Amino acid sequence: MAGISAVKTGSKVVALVLLILILVLGGFVWFDYLGLINVKEMLSPVVGPVAGRLGIDFGLPEPIKNIEDINLLAKERLGKQQQSLELRMSELDLREQEIETTEVEIKQMLESLEEREAAFKEQEKSFNDRLKAYDNRNANLRQAAEYFIGMPPEAAVQMYLEMDDQDVIDILRAHQAISNEKGTASMVSYWLSLMPAERSATLNRKMLKKPES
Repeated sequence: MAGISAVKTGSKVVALVLLILILVLGGFVWFDYLGLINVKEMLSPVVGPVAGRLGIDFGLPEPIKNIEDINLLAKERLGKQQQSLELRMSELDLREQEIETTEVEIKQMLESLEEREAAFKEQEKSFNDRLKAYDNRNANLRQAAEYFIGMPPEAAVQMYLEMDDQDVIDILRAHQAISNEKGTASMVSYWLSLMPAERSATLNRKMLKKPES
């Protein structure tokens, strides 16, 4: 009877041990499924050599022979990131050079526009000055023509004879313009008839050669 009891007790112990092992293995499998641990890596140093001697492949990873292999993937990933960063920096440098070139071109264009604007303003000022001078001269000529109209013809012709040909021609043309505006008779032909024939011919020739613009 004592032998039978011992056998039963031993069977219970063995059963309990097997149950504990099953629970432990089940826990490992569950934790591995949840991603909390890696059973293959944990059992590789123990099971790997034994399985190798028995010729059994449990699909476990080989034991790490070099501690640097742990960071191999991280180094490779870091290297790719560094290459990507260098490529991005090169693109940024190229873009910066393009921007600088564009800025230089824009600056040159602005300087050219400023020079053209300054030249245009100078031309406009010169034109306005000439126009003002023309207006002043035209006003003076019209005033002189009015003055000569109010004089006796002989006195007017005497003053014409003492003036340059171009000044006489300008006053005669101003008088003709005033006569056309007012619809009155012009004194130009009469004044020319009172002048010496040579001077009158010279004035007529110059007036026909260079008509009023």
